[in-house]
Amino acid sequence: MSENKDPQKFVYDFTEGNKDLKDLLGGKGANLAEMTNLGLPVPPGFTITTEACKVYLESGQAPKALRDEVSAHLAALEERMAKKLGQADDPLLVSVRSGAKFSMPGMMDTVLNIGLSDASVAGLATQSGDERFAWDSYRRLIQMFGKTVLGVDGDLFEEALEEAKAAKGITVDTDLAAADLKKLVKQFKKIVEAQAGRAFPQDAREQMDLAINAVFDSWNTDRAKLYRRQERIPGDLGTAVNVCSMVFGNLGPDSGTGVAFTRDPASGHQGVYGDYLQNAQGEDVVAGIRNTVPLADLESIDKKSYDQLMGIMETLENHYKDLCDIEFTIERGQLWMLQTRVGKRTAGAAFRIATQLVDQGLIDEAEALQRVNGAQLAQLMFPRFDDEARTQLLGRGIAASPGAAVGKAVFDSYTAIKWSRSGEKVILIRRETNPDDLEGMIAAEGILTSRGGKTSHAAVVARGMGKTCVCGAEDLEVDTKRRRMTVGGTVIEEGDLVSIDGSTGKVYLGEVPVVPSPVVEYFEGRMHAGADDADELVAAVHRIMAYADRVRRLRVRANADNAEDALRARRFGAQGIGLCRTEHMFLGERREMVEKLILADTDDERENALAALLPLQKADFIELFESMDGLPVTVRLLDPPLHEFLPDITELSVRVALAESRKDANENDLRLLQAVHKLHEQNPMLGLRGVRLGLVIPGLFAMQVRAIAEAAAHRKNAKGDPRAEIMIPLVGTVQELEIVREEADRVIAEVQAATGTDLKLTIGTMIELPRAALTAAQIAEAAQFFSFGTNDLTQTVWGFSRDDVEASFFTAYLEKGIFGVSPFETIDKDGVGSLVRSAVEAGRATRPDLKLGVCGEHGGDPESVHFFHEVGLDYVSCSPFRIPVARLEAGRAAAGARASDSR
Repeated sequence: MSENKDPQKFVYDFTEGNKDLKDLLGGKGANLAEMTNLGLPVPPGFTITTEACKVYLESGQAPKALRDEVSAHLAALEERMAKKLGQADDPLLVSVRSGAKFSMPGMMDTVLNIGLSDASVAGLATQSGDERFAWDSYRRLIQMFGKTVLGVDGDLFEEALEEAKAAKGITVDTDLAAADLKKLVKQFKKIVEAQAGRAFPQDAREQMDLAINAVFDSWNTDRAKLYRRQERIPGDLGTAVNVCSMVFGNLGPDSGTGVAFTRDPASGHQGVYGDYLQNAQGEDVVAGIRNTVPLADLESIDKKSYDQLMGIMETLENHYKDLCDIEFTIERGQLWMLQTRVGKRTAGAAFRIATQLVDQGLIDEAEALQRVNGAQLAQLMFPRFDDEARTQLLGRGIAASPGAAVGKAVFDSYTAIKWSRSGEKVILIRRETNPDDLEGMIAAEGILTSRGGKTSHAAVVARGMGKTCVCGAEDLEVDTKRRRMTVGGTVIEEGDLVSIDGSTGKVYLGEVPVVPSPVVEYFEGRMHAGADDADELVAAVHRIMAYADRVRRLRVRANADNAEDALRARRFGAQGIGLCRTEHMFLGERREMVEKLILADTDDERENALAALLPLQKADFIELFESMDGLPVTVRLLDPPLHEFLPDITELSVRVALAESRKDANENDLRLLQAVHKLHEQNPMLGLRGVRLGLVIPGLFAMQVRAIAEAAAHRKNAKGDPRAEIMIPLVGTVQELEIVREEADRVIAEVQAATGTDLKLTIGTMIELPRAALTAAQIAEAAQFFSFGTNDLTQTVWGFSRDDVEASFFTAYLEKGIFGVSPFETIDKDGVGSLVRSAVEAGRATRPDLKLGVCGEHGGDPESVHFFHEVGLDYVSCSPFRIPVARLEAGRAAAGARASDSR
C-alpha cells in the first residue's frame, strides 16, 4: 500500500506495484502494475514515482539517486529483453509516458521509439525485416522528441509531412515508402537543428533522460495547469513517468493499435466499443489524425486477437468493478496491453452504468451513489433538441459527448475565447483538436471535428468536461486557414450559426430549438420510467435519487419568493423554503407604495403607507404557506438598502433639471430626489439595510411580522399546517436581535389573540457578518435558528464586492492559481468555512436544539454540500433547479461518511 512505500525508492518495476499505489506511481503506472499482477500481456517496464517529480519541480533537477536507480532497472529490462537500449544491430526501444494520479488526457507529454538513431535504424530494419517500418518509427521519434523535449513548433513537422504526401499525390502516411521516410528523417533533423540550436541526440540514454525530464516539465505547462483548474485537480501531485519496452503497431496490416471501452462511455450500454487502426502507433488513434474503424471490425481483421481482447476486457471490468478504458497494440498478431484506467464517461452513462453494476452484483447501492455526482446530474437537466423541429441537416459524425449545443462557427481556439468573452456562444470546429486547443474547448458551447473517433483527444476531453462533442464528421470539409466548413454545396463561414447534437452525432445549419430534458420532466412528475432510451436513463436516475434520499441526513429546501417557484421546488423534492426574500415582493406596481413609505414626513404618512402594504404582504404569504403546507417556510424580513426602491440618482437628477428648465418641476420628483440624496451611500451593501432598517424605520418589521402571522392564522383556520419561520437579516450583535424579537413577539401575541389561533412561529437570524459568526454563542440566546447567508459572509470575510470583483479580477486570480475556484461558487473552507464551523459549535453550545441551515447559493454547490454535512447543519437551501443536485450530494455526503466510519 502507498503508506508503506520506501521513501528512498524512486523507481518501481511493473512487477512491484499495484492499483492502490496511484499517489506514488500515478494512475497509468499503478494500473500497468495491476495488469502485470493479473498475468495480462503487458510489455516489461518500470515507473519513476511522483516523488521524484516533486523533487525535480522543487529543485530544478532530478534526485541524485534517480540516475542510478534508472540504470539498474534499465539493465534488468535489457537482460529480460535480451537486447540493449539503442544498440546498433538489434536495438531495445522504449516509450517514455506521463501518468498522473488523475487522468489528464493529452495534457502531458509522451515520447515513443526512444533508442533509435542513425546507427540503430538499420538494425531495426534488419531485425524487423521491414525497412519502411524502421524509418517510419525514426521519423516519429524525431517529430515527437523535437516537439516535446526540444520545444520545436510541431506545425513545422506536420507541414513537411503534408508536403511529402502532396509530392507523391497521396493522402495518408502509410502510403509513404521507405525512401520517402528517409528523406523526411533528414528534413526533420534539419528542422530540429535550425529550431533547437542543437542536433538531434544520437545517444539513446541521453534521449531517455531528456524525455524523462520533459515529462516532469509537462506537469506545469499552461495547458496542464488549465486542465487541472478546470477539473479541480491539485497542482502539487506531480506526475509519474513510465518507461516501457516498445511494441509496434506499425509493422504492417497484421499490426495495429486501438482503444477499447468495456461499455459505451457515451451511453453506458454494454457491447463492443472502441476504435482500431491498422498499421499505426497509439498516438495516431488518440490524435485523431486518421479515421479509425470500429473495434468490432477487429473480429474480421484478427479473430484471435479480438477474442483475447474481449476476454481481457471482461477480466478487467470484473476486477475494477467499473467501466474500463483500455489502450492496446497488436504486433504481428501478438496482443499487448498498454494501459487501463477507470474510463471517463458522460453523465447519462455514469447513472446507467452505476445501476447496471448493482444489478450485476458487482457493487452495492452505496457504491453506486458514489459513482455519480451532482455536476453530472445537472448536465442531464440541460435541454435537448426538439425532434419535431424543422432542421437542415449538414452531416453526421460520431456521438462523442451528449448535449444540445448551438453557437457561431469558429475555427481556432483564440477566436473561441475572444468571442466567448464578448458574450457570444460558439462552436469550435477543427479537423481534429490537440491539447493546445483546451482553452478554446472550455470557452465553446460544443466541439465539432471532421476526424477522430470516440477515443480521440476531442472526445475524451469533452466527455471529461461535460461538453457536447461530435467527432469524425467525414462529410464536413474543414478549412481552418480560410475559416470555413464545406459540406456538399453548402459553405459555413465563421460566424454562421450551427447546432450539434452530441447524443446522435447530427450537425445542423442554424439554430435548432430545444425542449426540456426528460430528467427535468421526471422531477416535475411528467415522465415515468419505461422502455426507451430516455426512460431507461430516468429509471437509473430515479433509483439512485431514491437511495440518496433514504440515506441523507441533510434536508434540502428551496430559495423561493412566490407560490409558483415554491410549487416547482416542491415537485423537485424541496422539503420547505429556506429563504423567501420579501424585497422581491415590493417590485413592479408596489414600488410606488414603498416610495411613499420612504418619503413619509409624519407618523401618520408612514403608518398609512405601511397599512397599504400589509394586506398585499399578507396575500403573498397566504399563497406561499398554501403551496408549502406542512413544510417550513423561512421568511427573511426586508434586507436591501432602501435606495434600491428609488429611481436611479442620475436619471432622476436629469429629469428634475430638465423640468426646472421648463419651469414645470414635479413636486413628487423633487421630494424623491431629496430622498435619494439623503439615502445615497458610498457602499450601500455595508450601510442602512437589513436589521438596521427595522430599527430605524418604526413599524416596518412589525408590519411584515403581522402579515406573516395573519397569513399563518388564515391558513391554520382553513385546516392547513403553516410552518412559518421569521428570519432577521444582517444581525451583527445580539442586542439588535433582542429588540426586533421583542417587537415581533408582541405582534404575534396580538394576532393570536385576535384570531383565536395558536401560532408556533419561530424567530431566528441570518449569520452573514463575521461578527455574527464570532459572537454566535451570544446571538443563539435570542435566536431559535441560524441560517448562514454565505454570499454576504463571503463578501465581508474577503472584502469582495461580488458584483464588481467577479468581472474585474477573478479571471486573473483563477489563472494565477490564487483561487482554484471562485469562493462565491464553492465555499472557502479555510476562511468562510472556519467561521461557519465555529458558529455552529458556539450556537449549539448555547442552544442544543438550535436549527441550522444555509441559504446562500453554496447550498446547491456539490462540494459545499459535503462541507455543510460535515459541520452538522440541518439543511441546505438553494434555487429550485439545483434541488435535485443538493439532494444527491447530501446522500453522497452521508454515504461517504458512513463508509469512512466503517473503515
